[in-house]
Amino acid sequence: MNEHAMPDKSRIRETIDAYAPTLREIAAFIAAHPELGHEERLASERLTAALEALGFTVERGTLGLATAFVAEYKSAKPGPTVALLAEYDALPEIGHACGHHLICTMALGAAAGLMPLLDETGGILRVYGTPAEETKGAKVDMAAAGLFDDVDAALMAHPYHSYERSGSSLAMDALQYEFFGKAAHAAANPEDGINALDAVIQLFNGVGALRQQTRSDARIHGIVSHGGQAPNVIPDYAAARFYVRAKSRAYTDELVRKVNACAEAAAIATGSRLAVSNYEYSYDELRTNEALSDAFTANLIDGGVAADEIVSGHDNGSLDLGNVSLRCPAVHGYIKVVDAPYALHSLEFRDAAQLPRAYEGMVLGAKTLALTAYDVLTDGALLARIQQAFNAAARQR
Repeated sequence: MNEHAMPDKSRIRETIDAYAPTLREIAAFIAAHPELGHEERLASERLTAALEALGFTVERGTLGLATAFVAEYKSAKPGPTVALLAEYDALPEIGHACGHHLICTMALGAAAGLMPLLDETGGILRVYGTPAEETKGAKVDMAAAGLFDDVDAALMAHPYHSYERSGSSLAMDALQYEFFGKAAHAAANPEDGINALDAVIQLFNGVGALRQQTRSDARIHGIVSHGGQAPNVIPDYAAARFYVRAKSRAYTDELVRKVNACAEAAAIATGSRLAVSNYEYSYDELRTNEALSDAFTANLIDGGVAADEIVSGHDNGSLDLGNVSLRCPAVHGYIKVVDAPYALHSLEFRDAAQLPRAYEGMVLGAKTLALTAYDVLTDGALLARIQQAFNAAARQR
């Protein structure tokens, strides 16, 4: 460990404390102006302006995505490349009920805390503005384009009702099944029709049977998105949407093939035509880098959180950070920002995540991210452990 680590870490904490009023103002503004994925113009504007004011060089509209950005500060001294990831999209109707207004300000606060030390530590610090995590996550595009391939550590923290170590998440495909039949009057001449809704119903029956033969880590759930217009008209068009999830990309792909077979069988049985498409991006499973997670957890404890308050994490949902974690070492810790066990994506969590208690948690998250990034930039032994863990996980795929 660098002999100057303790004074430097105190300096990071003090810098973030001094910057905290700005973080609270920006978080409150974003919470009060919720924007859906790829429409986060106000949020992106506030964040990029703040990063430029800190001294970062900002690329807006990364990969042609209007609200994406990459902010970078490159020290004159060589060193690792560390990424802080910011999310800022809201949910339909209920706004920032997943706390993304705090995720982005945690990243911004960490960047502010590190900025005065970067010329001393060396290396490169980047803040990635990643729109639309809830739907067509920009991290998928960024990972596919190789934007994380030179990153030594990618860090983000998520607000929650408890402290959790970075864990795992499920890989996911979002599938749309459209069936095309032939309309006919359901009473006068039903024999002339081909019922597309029957195909959707057969698909659900097939998937229901399939669930009996799936692993316990798998999730298959869907809705009828279009079922016809009137009960006396045989539907010539019907559609369903499914999420197919599993612990690994390989098993998710296997399940998708089986669900597709259910849809094909339904089309054959009813005489309808089938079209299959992805209506959202596919997310890979999150593979936490345990060496990086250990460093994050140690800094959380140093920040005053009792070790027995931090539980092991597993997310039965799906994150676009999963795609990043297969490209570079990544961590996704959870920071307690509410004192009641409110569920994410609930009105209760949304409202509580805008209270002073939540902003205190945001500042702690910013400090934890910054201190962990500092460790990566200055501790060569830690960096080696992180890379070893990443290489070992890659060999297991």
